[in-house]
Amino acid sequence: MVNSEVIGIDLGGTAIKLGRFGQDGTCLQSLTVPTPQPATPEAVLAVMVDAIAQINSDQTVAIGVGTPGPADATGRIAKIAINLPGWCDVPLADWLEVKTGKPTILGNDANCAGLGEAWLGAGRRFQNFIMLTLGTGVGGAIILDGKLFIGHQGAGGELGLISFNPDGPMCNSGNHGSLEQYTSLKAIRRRTGKEPFELGVLAEAADADALNFWQEYGRDLGIGLTSLIYVLTPEAIVIGGGVSASFKFFLPAMKAEIEKRVMATSRVGLQIIPAELGNAAGMLGAAKLAWQQHSRF
Repeated sequence: MVNSEVIGIDLGGTAIKLGRFGQDGTCLQSLTVPTPQPATPEAVLAVMVDAIAQINSDQTVAIGVGTPGPADATGRIAKIAINLPGWCDVPLADWLEVKTGKPTILGNDANCAGLGEAWLGAGRRFQNFIMLTLGTGVGGAIILDGKLFIGHQGAGGELGLISFNPDGPMCNSGNHGSLEQYTSLKAIRRRTGKEPFELGVLAEAADADALNFWQEYGRDLGIGLTSLIYVLTPEAIVIGGGVSASFKFFLPAMKAEIEKRVMATSRVGLQIIPAELGNAAGMLGAAKLAWQQHSRF
């Protein structure tokens, strides 16, 4: 049906972003609502159902939802959301289908961001790339041969949880010293006492301490990415999330570290580029999931 539409939803800890999209990715209507606090599954469901009703149309054929944690391999169950209370094996797709009457599929939020960038953003020129989302936590997505890699049981691609320093700070995942503990927004606050935005402003003003911090940050990110490059040999690494606003300040150190540590044969033509879709990436990727689900029927 030519005029079919889907709804893409990006469920975050502070806000829920929704959009109604055409088949070419055009956003026809969007809405952002606060995430209820505490963000229990039942409270979130009620807010989502109300928000969906505000942008729904007769042409809506499916709903896609990005959740802050892994979904099961079938896209039905939110397995866990580390930063949302009470989220463990939540059958969110079933719940939404009952309330809305629309086929629904779930995906990890960083995977959705990667799908969005692969569809209409910085990744559209590549068949193989890694995306890192540098925000409150650090998420990741792996696109192989043009397809999202989700691994066994759907939990693959948790790139921020790889070990960076075995004796480092405790991570919510149970790991110690994960990459997230050095490169997330929370980690930057802990390391500097400042917000990434402030450090970006200071770096723009040539503040030596801020510039040194971003150099250290880029070095850490480069070290973390080294193992991933050796395993996946991507054509590109796409950097998104709020911290990526300071991309130009940490890129040189990150590139230098990768060039120092990764053999040239494992990084032929490797491009390290900023994401292009900003806050819309997760919503758009969730819409792409919905289209993929719809096309199966």
